[in-house]
Amino acid sequence: MNNRKAILFSAPSGSGKTTIIREILKRFDCFEFSISATSRPPRQGEQDGVDYYFLSPEEFNRRVQAGDFLEWEEVYAGTCYGTLKSEIDRIWNNGHVIIFDVDVNGGMNIKKYFGTEALALFVMPPSIEVLEMRLRNRGTESEEAISKRLARSAAELKMADRFDVTILNGDLNKAVDETQRVINNYLSR
Repeated sequence: MNNRKAILFSAPSGSGKTTIIREILKRFDCFEFSISATSRPPRQGEQDGVDYYFLSPEEFNRRVQAGDFLEWEEVYAGTCYGTLKSEIDRIWNNGHVIIFDVDVNGGMNIKKYFGTEALALFVMPPSIEVLEMRLRNRGTESEEAISKRLARSAAELKMADRFDVTILNGDLNKAVDETQRVINNYLSR
Protein backbone atom coordinates (compact mmCIF):
# COMPACT_ATOMS: atom_id res chain seq x y z
CA MET A 1 0.00 0.00 0.00
CA ASN A 2 1.21 3.51 -0.80
CA ASN A 3 1.21 5.21 2.58
CA ARG A 4 1.53 8.65 1.01
CA LYS A 5 -2.23 8.90 1.10
CA ALA A 6 -4.59 11.11 3.00
CA ILE A 7 -8.22 10.84 4.05
CA LEU A 8 -10.06 13.99 4.93
CA PHE A 9 -13.35 14.32 6.74
CA SER A 10 -15.35 17.51 6.44
CA ALA A 11 -18.81 18.43 7.64
CA PRO A 12 -20.76 21.17 9.30
CA SER A 13 -20.07 21.40 13.02
CA GLY A 14 -22.20 18.84 14.88
CA SER A 15 -22.51 16.36 11.99
CA GLY A 16 -20.56 13.69 13.89
CA LYS A 17 -17.37 13.63 11.83
CA THR A 18 -15.10 13.60 14.87
CA THR A 19 -17.06 10.71 16.40
CA ILE A 20 -16.81 8.75 13.14
CA ILE A 21 -13.08 9.47 12.93
CA ARG A 22 -12.52 8.16 16.47
CA GLU A 23 -14.25 4.91 15.52
CA ILE A 24 -12.31 4.60 12.25
CA LEU A 25 -8.99 5.18 14.04
CA LYS A 26 -9.80 2.13 16.22
CA ARG A 27 -10.30 -0.03 13.10
CA PHE A 28 -7.13 0.87 11.16
CA ASP A 29 -3.63 0.80 12.63
CA CYS A 30 -2.03 2.48 9.57
CA PHE A 31 -3.75 5.81 10.24
CA GLU A 32 -2.53 8.82 12.14
CA PHE A 33 -4.61 11.87 12.97
CA SER A 34 -3.46 15.26 11.71
CA ILE A 35 -3.70 17.71 14.59
CA SER A 36 -4.92 21.11 13.42
CA ALA A 37 -3.71 24.43 14.78
CA THR A 38 -6.12 27.05 16.08
CA SER A 39 -5.97 30.57 17.47
CA ARG A 40 -8.86 29.95 19.86
CA PRO A 41 -8.28 29.10 23.52
CA PRO A 42 -8.73 25.47 24.62
CA ARG A 43 -12.15 24.32 25.78
CA GLN A 44 -12.39 22.46 29.06
CA GLY A 45 -10.54 19.14 28.80
CA GLU A 46 -8.71 19.95 25.55
CA GLN A 47 -4.94 19.49 25.48
CA ASP A 48 -2.32 21.24 23.37
CA GLY A 49 -0.72 18.85 20.89
CA VAL A 50 -3.54 16.32 21.35
CA ASP A 51 -6.79 18.07 20.39
CA TYR A 52 -5.20 21.05 18.63
CA TYR A 53 -2.00 23.03 18.57
CA PHE A 54 -3.24 26.08 20.46
CA LEU A 55 -1.46 29.17 19.16
CA SER A 56 -1.98 32.76 20.19
CA PRO A 57 -3.49 34.88 17.41
CA GLU A 58 -0.09 36.56 17.03
CA GLU A 59 1.78 33.23 16.76
CA PHE A 60 -0.81 31.89 14.31
CA ASN A 61 -0.37 34.97 12.11
CA ARG A 62 3.42 34.75 12.32
CA ARG A 63 3.29 31.11 11.16
CA VAL A 64 0.93 32.03 8.30
CA GLN A 65 3.40 34.71 7.18
CA ALA A 66 6.26 32.18 7.41
CA GLY A 67 4.41 29.81 5.07
CA ASP A 68 4.08 27.06 7.70
CA PHE A 69 0.46 26.19 6.80
CA LEU A 70 -0.78 23.90 4.05
CA GLU A 71 -4.13 25.64 4.44
CA TRP A 72 -5.72 27.94 6.97
CA GLU A 73 -8.87 29.97 7.37
CA GLU A 74 -10.43 32.50 9.67
CA VAL A 75 -13.51 30.37 10.35
CA TYR A 76 -15.15 32.85 12.72
CA ALA A 77 -14.11 36.46 13.35
CA GLY A 78 -10.78 36.33 15.19
CA THR A 79 -10.69 32.50 15.25
CA CYS A 80 -8.39 30.76 12.79
CA TYR A 81 -7.83 27.08 12.08
CA GLY A 82 -5.24 25.49 9.83
CA THR A 83 -3.10 22.52 8.89
CA LEU A 84 0.61 22.80 9.52
CA LYS A 85 2.88 21.38 6.80
CA SER A 86 5.01 19.85 9.56
CA GLU A 87 2.05 17.58 10.47
CA ILE A 88 2.00 16.03 7.00
CA ASP A 89 5.75 15.41 7.10
CA ARG A 90 5.53 13.95 10.62
CA ILE A 91 2.78 11.48 9.73
CA TRP A 92 4.19 10.37 6.38
CA ASN A 93 7.64 9.99 7.95
CA ASN A 94 5.98 7.59 10.42
CA GLY A 95 4.73 5.58 7.40
CA HIS A 96 1.07 6.30 8.14
CA VAL A 97 -1.97 7.46 6.20
CA ILE A 98 -3.06 10.96 7.25
CA ILE A 99 -6.54 11.48 8.66
CA PHE A 100 -7.80 15.08 8.56
CA ASP A 101 -10.76 16.49 10.50
CA VAL A 102 -11.36 19.88 8.90
CA ASP A 103 -14.12 22.34 8.13
CA VAL A 104 -15.65 22.26 4.67
CA ASN A 105 -13.49 25.00 3.11
CA GLY A 106 -10.37 23.46 4.61
CA GLY A 107 -11.39 20.09 3.20
CA MET A 108 -11.78 21.50 -0.29
CA ASN A 109 -8.38 23.22 -0.04
CA ILE A 110 -6.65 20.03 1.15
CA LYS A 111 -8.30 17.96 -1.59
CA LYS A 112 -7.14 20.49 -4.18
CA TYR A 113 -3.57 20.27 -2.78
CA PHE A 114 -3.39 16.45 -2.65
CA GLY A 115 -5.53 15.61 -5.68
CA THR A 116 -5.95 11.85 -6.14
CA GLU A 117 -3.72 11.06 -3.15
CA ALA A 118 -6.58 12.20 -0.90
CA LEU A 119 -10.03 10.75 -0.33
CA ALA A 120 -12.46 13.53 0.61
CA LEU A 121 -15.44 12.44 2.73
CA PHE A 122 -18.35 14.70 3.60
CA VAL A 123 -20.33 13.70 6.70
CA MET A 124 -23.97 14.68 6.22
CA PRO A 125 -26.37 15.11 9.15
CA PRO A 126 -29.87 13.69 8.61
CA SER A 127 -31.33 17.23 8.81
CA ILE A 128 -30.54 20.76 9.95
CA GLU A 129 -32.86 20.16 12.94
CA VAL A 130 -30.77 17.17 14.07
CA LEU A 131 -27.64 19.26 13.58
CA GLU A 132 -29.06 22.01 15.80
CA MET A 133 -30.02 19.47 18.48
CA ARG A 134 -26.50 17.97 18.47
CA LEU A 135 -24.91 21.41 18.83
CA ARG A 136 -27.21 22.29 21.74
CA ASN A 137 -26.63 18.94 23.45
CA ARG A 138 -22.88 19.56 23.51
CA GLY A 139 -23.46 22.32 26.05
CA THR A 140 -20.14 23.93 25.14
CA GLU A 141 -21.24 27.07 23.31
CA SER A 142 -23.34 30.17 23.74
CA GLU A 143 -26.60 30.74 21.90
CA GLU A 144 -24.80 33.26 19.70
CA ALA A 145 -22.10 30.71 18.79
CA ILE A 146 -24.74 28.08 17.97
CA SER A 147 -26.57 30.57 15.73
CA LYS A 148 -23.32 31.35 13.88
CA ARG A 149 -22.57 27.66 13.41
CA LEU A 150 -26.07 26.95 12.07
CA ALA A 151 -25.87 29.84 9.60
CA ARG A 152 -22.50 28.58 8.37
CA SER A 153 -23.81 24.98 8.21
CA ALA A 154 -26.57 25.89 5.75
CA ALA A 155 -23.94 27.07 3.24
CA GLU A 156 -21.61 24.13 3.95
CA LEU A 157 -24.33 21.54 3.30
CA LYS A 158 -24.62 22.87 -0.26
CA MET A 159 -20.96 21.95 -0.88
CA ALA A 160 -21.32 18.21 -0.21
CA ASP A 161 -21.26 17.36 -3.91
CA ARG A 162 -17.71 18.73 -4.20
CA PHE A 163 -16.40 15.82 -2.12
CA ASP A 164 -15.60 12.28 -3.32
CA VAL A 165 -18.14 10.55 -1.06
CA THR A 166 -21.00 11.68 1.20
CA ILE A 167 -21.62 9.66 4.36
CA LEU A 168 -25.08 10.10 5.90
CA ASN A 169 -24.76 10.09 9.69
CA GLY A 170 -28.27 9.30 10.89
CA ASP A 171 -27.26 6.00 12.50
CA LEU A 172 -23.69 6.09 13.84
CA ASN A 173 -22.97 2.36 13.42
CA LYS A 174 -24.16 2.37 9.81
CA ALA A 175 -22.19 5.55 9.09
CA VAL A 176 -18.99 4.06 10.54
CA ASP A 177 -19.44 0.78 8.62
CA GLU A 178 -20.06 2.67 5.36
CA THR A 179 -17.01 4.86 6.02
CA GLN A 180 -14.86 1.77 6.62
CA ARG A 181 -16.09 0.22 3.34
CA VAL A 182 -15.28 3.39 1.37
CA ILE A 183 -11.84 3.67 2.98
CA ASN A 184 -11.02 0.02 2.27
CA ASN A 185 -11.84 0.61 -1.41
CA TYR A 186 -9.62 3.71 -1.47
CA LEU A 187 -6.69 2.00 0.24
CA SER A 188 -6.81 -0.96 -2.15
CA ARG A 189 -6.29 1.28 -5.20
